[in-house]
Amino acid sequence: MCGIVGYVGKRQDVRELLLEGLRRLEYRGYDSAGISVLQGGDISAVRAVGNLDNLEQAVQGAPDGEGCTGIGHTRWATHGRVNEENAHPHFDTQDRVHVVVNGIVENYLPLKRRLAQEGARFTSETDAEVIAHLVAHHLGDGADTLAEAVRRTYLELQGHFAFVAMAKDDPETLVGARKECPLVVGIGEGETFLGSAIPAFLEHTKNVQYIENGELVVVTPEGARFLTPEGEQLDRDVVEISWDEEAAEKGGYETFMLKEIYEQADAVAETIADRAVRDDGVDLDDEGMLDEAVLRDAKRIIVLGCGTSYHAGLIGSYAMEQWARMPIGVDVASEYRYRDPVVGPGDLVIGITQSGETADTLAAMRIAKERGATILAITNVRGSQATRDADGVLFTRAGLEVSVAATKTFVCQVAAMYLLGLKLAEVRGTLEPERLRELVAGLKRLPHDIDVLLQTLDVEEIAQAHFEKEFFLYIGRHVGLSVALEGALKLKEISYISCDAYAAGEMKHGPIALLDESTPVVAVATDSPILDKMVSNMQEVRARGAHVIAVAAEGNPEVGEHAADVIRVPSTDWMLQPLLAVIPLQVLAYRVARLRGLNVDQPRNLAKTVTVE
Repeated sequence: MCGIVGYVGKRQDVRELLLEGLRRLEYRGYDSAGISVLQGGDISAVRAVGNLDNLEQAVQGAPDGEGCTGIGHTRWATHGRVNEENAHPHFDTQDRVHVVVNGIVENYLPLKRRLAQEGARFTSETDAEVIAHLVAHHLGDGADTLAEAVRRTYLELQGHFAFVAMAKDDPETLVGARKECPLVVGIGEGETFLGSAIPAFLEHTKNVQYIENGELVVVTPEGARFLTPEGEQLDRDVVEISWDEEAAEKGGYETFMLKEIYEQADAVAETIADRAVRDDGVDLDDEGMLDEAVLRDAKRIIVLGCGTSYHAGLIGSYAMEQWARMPIGVDVASEYRYRDPVVGPGDLVIGITQSGETADTLAAMRIAKERGATILAITNVRGSQATRDADGVLFTRAGLEVSVAATKTFVCQVAAMYLLGLKLAEVRGTLEPERLRELVAGLKRLPHDIDVLLQTLDVEEIAQAHFEKEFFLYIGRHVGLSVALEGALKLKEISYISCDAYAAGEMKHGPIALLDESTPVVAVATDSPILDKMVSNMQEVRARGAHVIAVAAEGNPEVGEHAADVIRVPSTDWMLQPLLAVIPLQVLAYRVARLRGLNVDQPRNLAKTVTVE
């Protein structure tokens, strides 16, 4: 969820311009920042840990001098600790090339070894630094321009990333490259901007050119040239956007919630990126993470959370139980804290809290810790209370989430639980190697699957048909029940419609009495070993005249025969599919609430972080 800003032109206040652009990108989340400016034939870099106030103070203490070309970056740590050396921009050994990078370079280790053998001296723990050395290598090995050096570099890189390079020898040029991570050009008069999002430069121009996936861009004060990785030139229209600054913060979306729904592919990619680079397992060696021995020797797992975090914990518990073959319990933290729980040494307690400040979850974690359990926090916020209270931390890297109703933080919590489940299975030897490889591959495909789903998803007709209804029932079985619970919670939170979520096999024990011809019933019917049982429950619902809206996997014809409407999600491993299945329910709740004329970002009576009982 890092931020990039770049400028080439005639202004003398480039440092201030870069800082201003980075402030416009603060919403993406970060833990360090830096800028590099080309001045008098030399490049000067300033970096700082923490927020942009720290960077601004460091810039004020930097040597005098102005420049007309520069790049800036806000970093959310993936490879390497949070320190100044790992902050961007990164540079080569001769300080000839500076780069800022979003995303992950998956093959950085073999590249780093090769470049080190050729004399490159690395100064950080990051994967990103390898790009600076590789661009410099190609500049010294036959590439006569920065653009050509970047093109050759791009062809050697694997992963998902966007980066911008600047070189001493080409002082009025920036070269960017995009592979899955966003990057966009801003066109001014005699000046050109680059940004990971339009807000980075919106105050200065509303004329943009979009860089498509798998493209390079060469930026000069006169404009931008677009290239394929093979060097062929592309044409690209200039588009004038009509956003104001408030709309820019929303990325052009009508609400923060919708923007955050569409950020979920990137957020999940950031969460799993460097942790799933191996085909035969996952790496959870983040700073502050528990040792593998602690995971291997745990006798039992207890998962604690509230609201959406509780639902993420439920999904994760099914996966961990299935893969790691461990006894697992899941509790609502606000109830757990007032019990006299039997917990102690040998227990691994996982506290899930988006903000890291949820009072009930913190209190429950402390009770377990006082009784001798090992505590792992899963959170999105560095430096939060949960990170200080826990023995270990697994960060979700979702970036800032403004809307009260959680969307991207939820899917990132689920992704983090999947990672943890696979690591537990790996260290405990409970999955066959081929099965472990299949699951890791499926996990790595999830960002792509989310992107495909959001590009094709259309629930408008369903929302139009039911937005005036006063009751919905959500049903699911096995891990699908967790999805039903989260889908119902989203509808309650933002549309104020009464709804219930129930285990489908329990319907005959009461909820079936609620059904009639006016009842929409949302059935989570993705692939699973008990899908046939779920289909039987859908048949029971239809027999009472209710309107069944099913969420099902692509390529499964059976579900469609028993539902009035079917929303399809990409086919993947059945245990991973819940992360995809929840997204249509987020969008359905969103459209229903908007049709009812409601403020989805700030629903009544709710707060983003619950810091009191």
